[in-house]
Amino acid sequence: MKTAPSTTQQPLLITGSNGTLGRAFRLICRIRGLEAVSLDRTALDITSADAVEEALRTYQPWAVVNAAGYVRVDAAENEPSPCYQQNTTGPSLLAQACAAHGVALLTFSSDLVFDGQQRRAYLENDLARPLNVYGHSKLLAEQAVLAHHPRALVVRTSSFFGAWDEHNFVHHALAAARQGQVFPAADNVVITPTYVPDLVNTSLDLLLDEEKGIWHLTNEGTYTWAELARLAVATAGLDTACVVPQPVAAFGWAAPRPGFSALGSNQGILLPSVESGLHRYLADAQVLQSANPPAFLLG
Repeated sequence: MKTAPSTTQQPLLITGSNGTLGRAFRLICRIRGLEAVSLDRTALDITSADAVEEALRTYQPWAVVNAAGYVRVDAAENEPSPCYQQNTTGPSLLAQACAAHGVALLTFSSDLVFDGQQRRAYLENDLARPLNVYGHSKLLAEQAVLAHHPRALVVRTSSFFGAWDEHNFVHHALAAARQGQVFPAADNVVITPTYVPDLVNTSLDLLLDEEKGIWHLTNEGTYTWAELARLAVATAGLDTACVVPQPVAAFGWAAPRPGFSALGSNQGILLPSVESGLHRYLADAQVLQSANPPAFLLG
């Protein structure tokens, strides 16, 4: 694993420290010996130009990782304003300030910038046509960030799972299986799942290598949500009969989803398989449930 440039003792500044990505970046930076400052929304409102400027002046980071954002895809259809503020305005302001200060920037986008009309994995240069407010907010952010800060790194990713919090599909599928409950899952939406520690470690490597532009980072393998649920449950040695495949329309989601949003990459395969991620997820989850879990896990 790469370390921070030896020419500087400046920290990495992480926004959105209480979210899934922010928490993972904080932990993995400690594991890797990278000095970092993590700020939650109360400490840094990225939608305020003054707050962003003050944070850069105060902490003097060599790079900013923007892990903040609005993540409620369905709610965004009825409350677009906060979605655009957090997902578009915030990254745009960060890009402007980071460019002005000569600071590197890493921010995240989504597979939901695509409309699902093609049936091969989407590459970085494929045309983005979002179907919902959330996806549109992310596409506008990509465009604004790279316009203001051409050397910024924008990582598109998809369908997180990880053992460090419970806010993910795999956790809920396994919980249902263990409790003997039925677990409905969409069988006509295809995605590329992403194990959070793999995403964070590879994103950090790209940042340290001074990579720029749009990159797709997901684990290798495409699945429907129902297939992912069955794979997770089977990998854990549980009965897959609990998984009930259903069409996406049965869930009544407010935001339309692309039927196919698998991500591929022109840059090569950088992350291991989904199956590998699931095995490590289960190992980490078991350690976390032990009487005296270690402070940090390697993922």
